Amino acid sequence: MSENLTYGTISSREAMELEEKYGAHNYHPLPVVLAKGEGVFVWDPEGNRYYDFLSAYSAVNQGHCHPHIIKALCDQAQELTLTSRAFYNNKLGEFEKFVTEFFGYDMVLPMNSGAEGVETAMKLARKWAYNTKGVEDGNAIIVFAENNFHGRTLAIVSASSDPDCYEGFGPFLPGIVKVPYNDPQALKEYLEENGKNVAAFIVEPIQGEAGVFVPDDGYLKACYDICKQHNVLLIADEVQTGIARTGKLLASDYDNVRPDILILGKAISGGVIPVSAVLADKDIMLLFKPGQHGSTFGGFPLACAVAKAALEVVRDENLAERAYELGEYFRAELSALKHPMIKQVRGRGLLNAIVVEPKDGVEAWDICLMLKEKGLLCKPTHRHIIRLAPPLVITKEQLAECVQIIKDVFSTL
Repeated sequence: MSENLTYGTISSREAMELEEKYGAHNYHPLPVVLAKGEGVFVWDPEGNRYYDFLSAYSAVNQGHCHPHIIKALCDQAQELTLTSRAFYNNKLGEFEKFVTEFFGYDMVLPMNSGAEGVETAMKLARKWAYNTKGVEDGNAIIVFAENNFHGRTLAIVSASSDPDCYEGFGPFLPGIVKVPYNDPQALKEYLEENGKNVAAFIVEPIQGEAGVFVPDDGYLKACYDICKQHNVLLIADEVQTGIARTGKLLASDYDNVRPDILILGKAISGGVIPVSAVLADKDIMLLFKPGQHGSTFGGFPLACAVAKAALEVVRDENLAERAYELGEYFRAELSALKHPMIKQVRGRGLLNAIVVEPKDGVEAWDICLMLKEKGLLCKPTHRHIIRLAPPLVITKEQLAECVQIIKDVFSTL
């Protein structure tokens, strides 16, 4: 056993060496090892404490190891974890009723990962195009926004604009078209020419991986109206932006848009186990027949108990309202920080980013390393964007402390 440990049985150095030797090199983590989490804080094996300003890409909106969610996990784990969908279980229907009423849809199809949620929505949209819209078999088109990030499957990377996501993975899925993000006119022009074969437009209300890119007010509503004119489904990928992260329950709520198909993931389980969900009304969802789509773990009892508890926390602790108020304060404080490297502060709720101008060899990655040394963990996206997304349970006092850490780091640059 390593010496000088507070948590776990191996040191930070040993943990990183083991991952380097035995794990695929498909991530480039910040050099910090996490061994414990509680609320807005995480600790490394040696006991150093950090503010978590990534929240596992917004999966941990309710904070690390929220007691209400962990109790639901432990209680259910002692009764029944997995049945598969070969049988009914006593937790799935209860969860389905809860989540559909929570978000205002007729039906839900539960899956596991966000990428599975997107794949489910794509299949459902194609099914709708052939069965309801009358598109000739094999001709359905799904339109995506450029600079999107919806996951890593072959179907999804077929729609990517990022070479890191798609290079070396072809051939790609046909029937996919990209139009510029935040440009309703581009969508309108494409649908005017090709709309008869288009099943759906899939879009993130805010593009997270692209750098917390917030579109113009009314963008989603304009796209929704254009889709309705051409009998096209609007699918909102709210895997990262949903579940109170942006200051409303869904980011789509800012434009008063109710997507035809809604994709949720990440924080729907509070970061405890992988859960995703696709919601739609009966006229769309009932196009799936037995045997046409599913997952061994989709809707398993443990997931249902955890996800219900996670959404109860969002509701009972008013996390959307907290995110809205604290986000306004956070952006105001960061915007007041005048520094030549800071080009822009942007975001909604507690999903925010600082856009920096790399200077003298210092990029976003280097700034994140400096923040780590001060006790705040975040991760850059691209070379010039620092994403800042703490758990929504953070207090104003804690957020003020983090603002000071950010100010202190930029004062040294």
